[in-house]
Amino acid sequence: MAQAQVARAAQEDLDRLIRGLILPADTRQRVARALRPLATFPRLGPELPGRWAGFRFLLGPWRWLIMVYVVMDGGERVVVVTFQDARTADSPTA
Repeated sequence: MAQAQVARAAQEDLDRLIRGLILPADTRQRVARALRPLATFPRLGPELPGRWAGFRFLLGPWRWLIMVYVVMDGGERVVVVTFQDARTADSPTA
C-alpha cells in the first residue's frame, strides 16, 4: 500500500478554491475519500503531457477538481502537488 500525502502548496491551493468558490464545509473529507484509491493503485490516474510530464491526475470529488500528484519511491508514496479548477484556461489538462 502506498502512503498518500498532500504537499503544503496543494493544501494552500485547496484552501484557495474552498474560499473562492464557496465549497461545502465537508470539502476536505470529500477530497480525502477521492484520494483513497491511490493507496492501493498509485498509478490510477493518467499521466499529464507537456510541462506536467511525470505527474498524474485524478478528478474529484467534482468533475472540475483536478488533483495532480506524483508517484515516488517506486510506488510506495504518492504526493498531491496541487488542486486545480479544470474549467480554467491554465489548468494542467487544458
